[in-house]
Amino acid sequence: MILPFTQIGLKNSINEKPLLRILQICNKAPYPANDGSSIAIHNMAKGLLANGVQLHLLCINTKKHFKPDEGVPEDFKKSSHYASVYRNTNTSLFGAFLNIFSSLSYFVSRFKFGAFKTELIKVLQKQEFDIIQIEGVFMAVYLSDIRKHSKAKIVLRAHNIEHYIWNRHVLLEKNPIKKAYLTLQNTRLKTFELDVFSKCDAIVTITSTDEAELEKLGCFTPHFTCITGVDIKRYQTPAPVQHKPKTVFYFGSMDWLPNSEAVLWFLNHCWPKIHKAVPDARFVVAGRGMPPSFHKLIAPNLLLVENVPDAAAFYKQHEVMVVPLWSGSGIRIKIIEGMAYGKAIVSTSIGAEGISCTHKKNIIIADNAEDFSKAVIDLLTQPVARMELENKATEFAEQEFDNDKVVFSLIEFYKHLLHA
Repeated sequence: MILPFTQIGLKNSINEKPLLRILQICNKAPYPANDGSSIAIHNMAKGLLANGVQLHLLCINTKKHFKPDEGVPEDFKKSSHYASVYRNTNTSLFGAFLNIFSSLSYFVSRFKFGAFKTELIKVLQKQEFDIIQIEGVFMAVYLSDIRKHSKAKIVLRAHNIEHYIWNRHVLLEKNPIKKAYLTLQNTRLKTFELDVFSKCDAIVTITSTDEAELEKLGCFTPHFTCITGVDIKRYQTPAPVQHKPKTVFYFGSMDWLPNSEAVLWFLNHCWPKIHKAVPDARFVVAGRGMPPSFHKLIAPNLLLVENVPDAAAFYKQHEVMVVPLWSGSGIRIKIIEGMAYGKAIVSTSIGAEGISCTHKKNIIIADNAEDFSKAVIDLLTQPVARMELENKATEFAEQEFDNDKVVFSLIEFYKHLLHA
């Protein structure tokens, strides 16, 4: 049964702090918050703390996304009772082969190991919690351990519907052996994911689209949508940067298939038209995990930036942000950040999914190459129109993405869940 919920709490001051005890367990270290999922985890933690929650944050610090504990600010570490457990979760041929004889998807099993289980049980035995928030379905491998050692309500914060994303990998794979293996793994992942949906006490999605998909999948576990919020004041802090006129940019984790697909589509179907209309325009592609094949791309005025040392400066330097996504689940946190920075954004409907923005008011939505190209050209050549869109994006971000208010609404849902 779906819990009824109204955001009456937002009518009250967010200074009315609920005294909840929450354990947040995560599959990556959230600080520094330099990619979509770590931003979602870190901002959630900050929002919970700002709303008076007694928070404990326990994470896996993976080899792929390793972040030293000593780099975490002391105030955040202390207030969140921050702890991490190191693990190399990288895939390997040997690990992939051994997993064939398992019933658990290799996508999931990589995150299950004794050292984290031991640390988790230690925390559960030391402290009672009202809510245990699992960040992403992969950490649900510890669901039975949590049930055994805690009476808390278990909530899955579903960043995406994972088997939807991996299904896309399966469809695109050309090698028949790899395709067969990925099909097997994604079938197991779907079984695991649906089982987790049914066993949690509630599910928190990041978009209303994913919330609707849960019902299509036959999941009627209580659920609530909570968009990823941001610290608006931090994004609007003035910074001296060198403005780079007539620049179009894409910013995202480039080792995520939907992102690399998006860039290739834009380069093949839009950039030639844009370059012809605005010959001095530049296209900047930035993000970690740049595929080696991208360094062989030949396109006019294309610049690849694999490591962005200062995200704020990067956003503020460039003019037009593009999000030409055609697949994926969850929310594009980079759009939320882009709007908070006051950028003029052109996106597909899928790219802007889950964000209640309005076409031609605070964002441009374009779902074919002709419209997408024209929108970018117009923004590059019509500075007044671009600045108006930028101002509207800023106003929208202030209204919709304030992190403390966003998380406050989630806490109201949690209070209702605890008393249901």
